[in-house]
Amino acid sequence: MITRFFLTAVCLALAGTPLAAQDTAKDDAPAGPETKFTGADLFGLSVAADPQISPDGRKIAYVRRTNDIMTDRAVSSIWLIDVATGAQTPLVTGAGSHVSPRWSPDGTRLAYVSTMSGGGPELHVRWMESGDSANITALPEAPAAIAWSPDGTRIAFTARIAGKGLTLGTPPAKPEGAEWGKPLQVIDRAAYRRDGGGYVKPGTMQLFLVAATGGDARQLTFGEYDNGGTVEWAPDGSKLYYSANRREDWELQPLESDIYALDLASGAITQLTTRSGPDFAPQVSPDGKSIAYLGFDDVGNAFDQTNLYVMRTDGSGQRQRVRDLDRGIDGVEWTDAGLFVSYEDEGKHRVAKVVRGDALDVYPAELGSTYYALPYTGGEWSVSEGGTLAFTTASTTAPPDIGVSNGKVVRTLTSLNAVKLADKQLGETREIAVTAPDGTPIQSWIMLPPGYEEGDRVPMILEMHGGPYAAYGPEFSADYQLYGAADYAVLFTNPGGSTGYGEAFADRIEDNYPISNFDELMAAVDAAIAAGYADPDQLFVTGGSGGGVLTAWVVGKTDRFKAAAVHKPVINWTSFALTADAVPYFGRYWLGAMPWEDPEHYWKRSPLSLVGNVTTPTLVLVGAEDYRTPRSEAEQYYAALKLQGIDSALVVTPDSSHNNLSQTPSQQAARTASVIAWFDKYREDAKGEE
Repeated sequence: MITRFFLTAVCLALAGTPLAAQDTAKDDAPAGPETKFTGADLFGLSVAADPQISPDGRKIAYVRRTNDIMTDRAVSSIWLIDVATGAQTPLVTGAGSHVSPRWSPDGTRLAYVSTMSGGGPELHVRWMESGDSANITALPEAPAAIAWSPDGTRIAFTARIAGKGLTLGTPPAKPEGAEWGKPLQVIDRAAYRRDGGGYVKPGTMQLFLVAATGGDARQLTFGEYDNGGTVEWAPDGSKLYYSANRREDWELQPLESDIYALDLASGAITQLTTRSGPDFAPQVSPDGKSIAYLGFDDVGNAFDQTNLYVMRTDGSGQRQRVRDLDRGIDGVEWTDAGLFVSYEDEGKHRVAKVVRGDALDVYPAELGSTYYALPYTGGEWSVSEGGTLAFTTASTTAPPDIGVSNGKVVRTLTSLNAVKLADKQLGETREIAVTAPDGTPIQSWIMLPPGYEEGDRVPMILEMHGGPYAAYGPEFSADYQLYGAADYAVLFTNPGGSTGYGEAFADRIEDNYPISNFDELMAAVDAAIAAGYADPDQLFVTGGSGGGVLTAWVVGKTDRFKAAAVHKPVINWTSFALTADAVPYFGRYWLGAMPWEDPEHYWKRSPLSLVGNVTTPTLVLVGAEDYRTPRSEAEQYYAALKLQGIDSALVVTPDSSHNNLSQTPSQQAARTASVIAWFDKYREDAKGEE
C-alpha cells in the first residue's frame, strides 16, 4: 500500500495535480493554468550565479543555470549585462557547460571554462570586440582558480595531475581478446572518497601557467600534496600567491594551510604564514606592498569564525583587521577602490568596505544564495576597480538575479523568472519572535501557504537547516514552495550553532550537538502556535544533514509531531566518524576524541541512542552516492525503526550525493513529493484520506 501511495503521489506532484481526489470535469473545456508552484515548475527555473564585473564597472558577465526538461539537468551559459541599461546579451551558449567567466585586466577579453569543444572542460578566451573565442588549453581535467596576469599576457590556473596509486602484487597476463573483471581498487589514503566526486583517484592539484593566446601549459608546482585555492598575482607579474598544505602529514591535518609565494623566474617557493590553522584566499593590495587573507587559529574547536588578516608581501607584519566584527568573514577582494569583505549577519549576507580605523562601510545590497532548494544564506559577488559591486540578489519569491550597487543605491538588473512565476501564488515569509528558555533570541521565520487567511491555524512543518554551522534566511526555497502548495506552513529557524550571530552563539553547540538544540526548536514551534499560525495538532518535522540529525533527535525526545522525514542524517557518530568523506576531521574536531577514546560521549550524542523512544511515523531519505553523511547512516536508522515496529519507509535517490542540487530536477521534485505524501498520510483532514 505504501509503494502504491508513493508512486501515485510522485506522479501527481510532478504533473502539478493536487493529491486530493478531483471530480471529472463535466465538459471538455481546458482547465485553467495551475496557480500553485508544482514539481514541474522546477523545469525552466533559472538561477543567476558568479557575477563578474568588468574592471571599469560597465559590464557584468555571469553564469545562468536553467533546468532543462529534455535532459533533466541544469544547463549553464554565460551572459553579459550592460550595467547602465540592464540590456543582456548571450555570450557563450549552446551544447556543453560554460562557467567561470573572468575578465582580463583591461576588460577586452573574457576567460571561461567550457566543454564546447566536445571533450572535458577546457580554458577558453573570448575577445569581446570581435566576439571570437579560442580554446587555450588541452587538459585531462578541468582548470580552476583562473587568474590573469596584470599585463594580460598569461593566465594562471590550477588543475589536477593524475598520479600512480599503490599497487600490491602483479596480476596474471590477460590473453588477447579476453574479457576479465575490473581490476582491484587499492586504497592507501586516509580520506579516500569525496562527496560529489566519488572515490578519489591518485593525483594532486597543481598550479599551471599558460599564454593568454594558447599553447602548452607550464606546470609550476609539484609534490605529493595539493597546491591551489585562490591564485593571486603580484602587481608586477613576478610572483604568484596561493594557499596549500605542504606538510609531510598533510592528510591528517585537514584544517592546515598556509600562504605561499612562488617566484616565476626561479620557481622558488616561500612560505609566508606558519601558524596552526588555515590561512587562505590571498588578495594583494594594488600597490603590491600588502596581502590580505583569511584564516583562524586552530585550537581544536568544532567551529571557529574566519577572520581577516593583512601582512607584508614577505610575510612580516601579520595582524588581524576589523577585530570588532564578531562575524565570520567568507570572502575578500582588494581593488583600486579598497579592501572588501563579505560575511553572514543575522540571516543576511553582506558586503562591506574596510575603511579607516578598521570600520566597515556596509553596502545596502542583500546577497542571495544560488542554492535554491532551501533558504540557506550566501551569495556571490565581485567588485570593480571603482568600487561598484555586482552580486546575486536575495528574494523569498524567486531564485537569485543579478544586482549592482555603488554603495548607496541598489539596482536589480535581471528578472530571470518573472514571466515563469507571474501567475504563481507563492507562500509569504514572515519573521516571528522566538526566545530560547535561557532568554537568548532565536531568529525564526514562517512561510505561510498561498491564500493564507489571517487567523487560520494550518498544518505546519518544522524544517531545520544542516551544517550545523550554517544559517537560513528569508530566501527562496523550491522545497518550501512545494510544501506551501500542499497547504503546509513551514517554520524555519537559526538555533544555536548557526552562523552570522557571533562566535558565542555558534559555540552554544560545542561538545553537545544536537542535545542543546532541542529546547530552542521547541520554543520556535511554541511561538508559531502562540502567534496563531500553526495548528498544534497538525505538526510535522523534517530536515537534512545536520537537520536530519536534529529530526531524528527530536522524534526521539517528543511525540508531538504527526510524522517526520529524516533526510541524509548522522545516526551513529561512531560509524559516521569512520566512514564520512573527511575521516581525519570529524572525530577530532566535532566529537573531541576518537570513537575508541570516548565511546560514551559518541553514543550520548547519537540519535540512534533514542530510537527506543520513537513512536512518530518516520520517512528516511538519502542519496545513493552520499559520502558526507553516508547512505549507511540512513539505512541504520531505517533498520532500527523497522525493528522497533515504527511505520517507516526508505527513499534512495540514484546517483545523488549529499548536495540536493546534485539531484536532477525531476529527482528533486519526486523527493519533495514523497515527503508531502508521507505527511499527507498522517494529516487529519481530506489530504490524509486514501
